[in-house]
Amino acid sequence: MAKINKKMSIGEVVTKYPKSVGVMLKYGLHCVGCSVAAWESLDDGAKRHGLSDKDIDKMISEINKLTSKTRPTKRAKIARRVKRAKKKK
Repeated sequence: MAKINKKMSIGEVVTKYPKSVGVMLKYGLHCVGCSVAAWESLDDGAKRHGLSDKDIDKMISEINKLTSKTRPTKRAKIARRVKRAKKKK
């Protein structure tokens, strides 16, 4: 089961689990496609959009429920393989 957390970048979550975008948009986190999403954490982005800690936790919980039913994208799988290969060197 995937475990999304507050410290993960928005871009990382969106890349691995594109369906998470719908949950983020529902909570008003509209920066999923902007350049800042590549490095900004879910927590920072959500706070910049006015979400409370309680709402952030609810959003992440919903994303985790969704990702537990969703397989990572092929792109994410390839990225993991490349990362493992680099570690072996």
